[in-house]
Amino acid sequence: MRYPIFRWAFLTLPIGVVAVFLLAPLGLMVAISFWERAGLLVRPAFTLAAYRDFFQGVRLSVLERSLIVSFEATLISLLIAYPIAYFLAFKASVRTSRAVLLLFAVPFLINYIIRTFAWTWLLGRTGPVNASLMALGLTNGPVDWLLYSDFAVFVGLITSYMPFMLFPLWVSLAGIDRRLIQASWMLGAAPARTFFKVTLPLSLPGIFAAAVFGFVGCFGESAVPVIMGGVGYQLMGNTITSTMDVLNFPLAASMSTVVVAAMLLLLALWYLAFDMQAFLGKILRWRV
Repeated sequence: MRYPIFRWAFLTLPIGVVAVFLLAPLGLMVAISFWERAGLLVRPAFTLAAYRDFFQGVRLSVLERSLIVSFEATLISLLIAYPIAYFLAFKASVRTSRAVLLLFAVPFLINYIIRTFAWTWLLGRTGPVNASLMALGLTNGPVDWLLYSDFAVFVGLITSYMPFMLFPLWVSLAGIDRRLIQASWMLGAAPARTFFKVTLPLSLPGIFAAAVFGFVGCFGESAVPVIMGGVGYQLMGNTITSTMDVLNFPLAASMSTVVVAAMLLLLALWYLAFDMQAFLGKILRWRV
């Protein structure tokens, strides 16, 4: 008799935590997006004024730019992370894989804002990157576009979120049954054909999961555009922050609601398109 009680207690506890600390604030955010401003305050109402200001104003161009930048940064991160995950899953030993994955996790111990500020020194006019370029004779002076530019923002986004993408890719690749690949080789298929016909399709759940992690992080990023792109560089994250600074809470809430809706849409597509068991594969077992 006690077992069902304890089971339901353990189940309701995390659900309650999620409801109180995640769902309730999100619900309040959505509600405030329909409120109206009254001077420096806001009052409950049901109006679409904040959404009209968002979709009819210059912030819509910021949304479009954020979508493009997030997509490009996610794609570049995938092109970097997938070969690394493939090597760790198929070529490296278990000990090497553990060591490399640990190294990719170590930067998470440092606040990402501090890591981002470190890039401003590395890419600055007097930083080691410019010094190396001039020492090698590749440039006659400091290269200005290394910092406070689109290039710098991409560097900040990729280095911040590419490690997050590596882990689901590795999990998906490591969970592929090696017998399928060996059977393809035994049937005379070339390694490239085996990769595109067997390995790549079976790793699609991990690819999509990595893309979701990377895109969601880039789309909601607020610190990297300011630190790496400069004060005038606007993406959705720092645009929402600046809107809150002027106490326009309904507009900030409406923009946040649109961002959350886009993220939930991606997660729903992942849930509907892929089986979680296929994604997890053999995550609980290390390869021998």
